[in-house]
Amino acid sequence: MEQAKLTALVQEMTLAEKVDQLLQLAADFYSQAAEEKTGPMTEMGLKDENIQNAGTILGLAGASEAKRIQKEYMEKNRLGIPTLLMADIIHGFRTIFPIPLALGSSWDLAAAEEMAQISAKEAAVSGLHVTFSPMVDLVRDPRWGRVMESTGEDPYLNARFAESFVKGYQGDDLKNDFTRVAACVKHFAAYGAALAGRDYNTVNMSERQLRESYLPGYKAALDAGAKLVMTSFNTVDGIPATGNKWLFRDVLRQEYDFDGVVISDWGAVKELIFHGVAADEKQAAQLAIEAGVDIEMMTTCYTHYLAELIEEGSVDEALLDEAVLRILELKNDLGLFENPYRGASVEDEKVILSPEHRQAAREIAQKSIVLLKNKADILPLNSEETVAIIGPAAASHDVLGAWSWQGKMEEAVSLLEGAQAYSSHLLVGKEEFDYFAPSQKAVAEAVSLAQKADKVVLALGEAEWMSGEAASRSDITLPKAQIALFEAVKAVNPNIIVTLYNGRPLDLNGIDEAKAIVEAWFAGTEAGNALADILWGAFNPTARLSMSFPESVGQVPIFYNCDSTGRPYESAPNEKYVSKYLDVSNYAKYPFGFGLSYSQFSYQDVVIDQTELTPENQILLTVTITNESEQTGKETVQLYIQDLVGQVVRPIKELKAFQQVVLAGKESRKVSFAITEEMLRYVHQDQRTISDAGAFLAMVGPNSRDLTAVTFNLVK
Repeated sequence: MEQAKLTALVQEMTLAEKVDQLLQLAADFYSQAAEEKTGPMTEMGLKDENIQNAGTILGLAGASEAKRIQKEYMEKNRLGIPTLLMADIIHGFRTIFPIPLALGSSWDLAAAEEMAQISAKEAAVSGLHVTFSPMVDLVRDPRWGRVMESTGEDPYLNARFAESFVKGYQGDDLKNDFTRVAACVKHFAAYGAALAGRDYNTVNMSERQLRESYLPGYKAALDAGAKLVMTSFNTVDGIPATGNKWLFRDVLRQEYDFDGVVISDWGAVKELIFHGVAADEKQAAQLAIEAGVDIEMMTTCYTHYLAELIEEGSVDEALLDEAVLRILELKNDLGLFENPYRGASVEDEKVILSPEHRQAAREIAQKSIVLLKNKADILPLNSEETVAIIGPAAASHDVLGAWSWQGKMEEAVSLLEGAQAYSSHLLVGKEEFDYFAPSQKAVAEAVSLAQKADKVVLALGEAEWMSGEAASRSDITLPKAQIALFEAVKAVNPNIIVTLYNGRPLDLNGIDEAKAIVEAWFAGTEAGNALADILWGAFNPTARLSMSFPESVGQVPIFYNCDSTGRPYESAPNEKYVSKYLDVSNYAKYPFGFGLSYSQFSYQDVVIDQTELTPENQILLTVTITNESEQTGKETVQLYIQDLVGQVVRPIKELKAFQQVVLAGKESRKVSFAITEEMLRYVHQDQRTISDAGAFLAMVGPNSRDLTAVTFNLVK
């Protein structure tokens, strides 16, 4: 539909119809079972006409149901405007992929794009139009349960993944490619910085820090073409995001030139009352519309009060009109006016959980599993060894992770099922094993099996509900029963390989004496197959952490790119009056960028072609990487830079680039990075993003800790 016709359509709508376009309701309101909607209708004070005209619907899936609802909606809507179907498709629709934090650990942007493309295909054929993804919130505190939805602690890496997700979801021709869906970047802004890692809590930071560390991920997603932005639950400079005019009108609309749809998170408009910035729903509606929130998700402040606010002159009707127009433009961008049923197809639903999609899920899970420890090369296993596979996660299908909405545990592969393809010498318990309070009989059986085995795979971790939204934890160690099990097994067999399913970095105290530790995260539908592929060496580990693992929960928030301090520990490690703890080191147990391989790589001859950089030229840094082993492997070569003297305090290092290279056994290769002036820019006191002349360190290595540095100067 042409733009002029969309504008005319807005003018043809009544005030009530325009207000209803801003309402998003859950799919239950469109159920054929009257009892499913009668109660919520009464509770929310809705009328049939509100439901008939509500602009968007949340959480519906299935081609038949989508077609039914769209048909009935358009028949009842006076102007025949189609509705828009949205859902949380975070790391897969029915084929579940590794959680985003695990995808971040792949450092594989093509894998992230493929995940998003397959997710979009399965969602679109099921009738959906929009996914509430990607979540690009920067995360530094693993106590926060929603770190599992992020790709990690680094602004640069998050931004690259944000671009890949959007490209995978939306493709190049969203209007005509019905295998794609629109992407909604979230949560704007800084939701990942909730104080104390407690979900929905206050965020408190400077504007400079917000711009430098937290906004780049959202900006990258918008530059990639994301069609929607979701508000965050938290405050930004003391103002809740959903009512923050500066954040959405000034930064998002004017600075970033975003002309797409802004949607609140669930109930966030009404929550302005609980934040204490609105006295009632009427004031909440005014704050949100003035801030630029186009769609109110699952509360009715707009429905009940926006027309009244306009009629009394408190709100300009032009704000409503522009919000409605943006919603209609999104529907038009998706081709819904010409094709209201779009990609929904019962016949084509056979693509869901297809063998091809499962294979892609397996391969992407392989790339996301991090080998954290491998003492004396206890891994990989061989098929002739007798291996006991024990612990609460051994036979568990609880491997999907939070936000696997349409995923089914019974369709997932357990570790035990995956292992059976590699060995006929497995010792497996018959007793059901609880994550938190296993029976004495189950523990005794596990210990007995361990005693008979050459090696033990001890499968530990979190249950799905322990991470995700509203799943903050003050204690991020393994459950005490799991640590006790480790001790009991170690007493009879020290050859322990710990595997972990979890949604956050953990404090791994209690299992330090494991010979190997494999971080599998919640790896999705093909988790057990992918993990077995790693354990038996069919896949050589390539993943690298995108979020640091602390030595102790007392260190958090802990992250590699912390600011320089006036009394750095490194300047005098034996002195008392430096920045340090008395009872634990300053450093992460497993830092950002860390991960082992069955190959061994060395770095030599780090050189730069010149020592002076100007805005017009570039410096070429080259390093020689050698695979010292016989086995082909993939190495992720990482480039970090430190600004030694800045206008404001600078981080001790910042990731600026990375390359993944595959090397055959004993092969050497030169890897080069171009360093430009643009890479040295940062946000100054006046909020300008510029560089400072002076000295810099360029550091290259396999992770953020083990680096070789060279010095250069920026001349301006």
